[in-house]
Amino acid sequence: MSDNKNPSRTIFLGAVAVGVLLTVVVWPLSMLGKGGVSPADADEAELRIQPVARVEMQKAESVKSDGKPRSGEAIYASVCKACHEAGVAGAPKTGDKAAWAPRLATGMAALLKSATNGKNAMPARGGAPDLSDDELKAAVTYLTGKAK
Repeated sequence: MSDNKNPSRTIFLGAVAVGVLLTVVVWPLSMLGKGGVSPADADEAELRIQPVARVEMQKAESVKSDGKPRSGEAIYASVCKACHEAGVAGAPKTGDKAAWAPRLATGMAALLKSATNGKNAMPARGGAPDLSDDELKAAVTYLTGKAK
């Protein structure tokens, strides 16, 4: 009958009982198995969270030269061919007279300027900064000669 007179006391005693139960029984049980982490477990966890892939940037090796200027054909094969043979990123294909005609009409000076400074997706000097001006001219001459 005393419970009916003071319902808040009943709720309070119930909450205290649940708190004591959690503290005395459940909390110690939850601590079981949480002892020290062995080094083997740490290694396994480290392996599971490794990235799937990794990107490493390296400087491209330049073509070794014996001090003599390389020929236009050699430079084309090592630098220009990758894009111009397949027409990558809008590069005019080697030997495609229709694609090269408007470019050839601008003259050799304009073509050399484009090759030196880069144009659209083509980087300056075709991505080979070690090319001398004479080597670059030889490569442009070789490449344009295929379209004439």
